Amino acid sequence: MHANWKTWAHVTKLDPDKHLPPGAVEEIVTSGTDALMLSGTLNVTQENLRELLDMVSAYGLPLVVEPASPDCAIFDGEVDHLFVPSVMNTSDARWIIGKHYAWLRNSGSINWDIVVPEAYIVLNPASAVGRVTGADCTLAKEDVAAFVGVADRYFRFPIVYIEYSGTYGDPDIVRAASDAIEHAILYYGGGIRSAEQAAEMGSIADTIVVGNAVYEDGIDVLRATVRAVQ
Repeated sequence: MHANWKTWAHVTKLDPDKHLPPGAVEEIVTSGTDALMLSGTLNVTQENLRELLDMVSAYGLPLVVEPASPDCAIFDGEVDHLFVPSVMNTSDARWIIGKHYAWLRNSGSINWDIVVPEAYIVLNPASAVGRVTGADCTLAKEDVAAFVGVADRYFRFPIVYIEYSGTYGDPDIVRAASDAIEHAILYYGGGIRSAEQAAEMGSIADTIVVGNAVYEDGIDVLRATVRAVQ
C-alpha cells in the first residue's frame, strides 16, 4: 500500500478508547481503505494505543498515529506517520503550540521524517474535541476560508483538516475551505455514514476520514464509503 499520505483518498480512523469485535480488524484492513489513523480525544493512553497498534500493525496498511497528547507520540519505527494537530479556531494556545512545546521539551529525540503537522478547524461544538480544545465552532464560511488561508499560506501546514467529529458537515463550508487552499491537502472528517456522503465530501476534499461508522454501522458501510471515493 501507498505510504505517501498525499495520495490517499480514504482513511479509516480507529479510536483506542473504543472496542472492535473479533475479526473486525481483518475486515477493516481489507476494505480498500488507504490507511489507518489511530486517533481519539478522550481516555487515550499509551497502553490502549499500544494495544490497538499491535492489533493492526501486522497487515501492512500505512499507519498514522494522531496523538491526543504528547505522551502518545512515541511510536517511532512502528508507524509511518505522526499527524500532529494544531487547532486554528481556539483561543487556548495549548492546542495550537503549548502541547507541542511540551512534547519537544520532554522528549529525548523526535524523528521529524515521520511528523506531519495538521491545521485543524473544529466545527462541531458538541464533539469531545470541540469541548476539550475550546474551539469556536460558530464560524461562517468566510471565517473558515480565512483560517484555511492562514494555515495554508502563512503557516504552511501540509494538511488542513476540517473536523466535524461525529456529525455530517456543511458541504458549502468544506467547499469554501477547498477554494481557499493553495498548497495543503484538504482532509474532511465527520459523520460520513453512506456512500452518498462519502462521494459528496470526497468530491470536495482530497481525503475523507471515516471513523464512527466503523463502530456504529459496520463493515459494509465502510466498504461503501471506500468504493465511493476510490
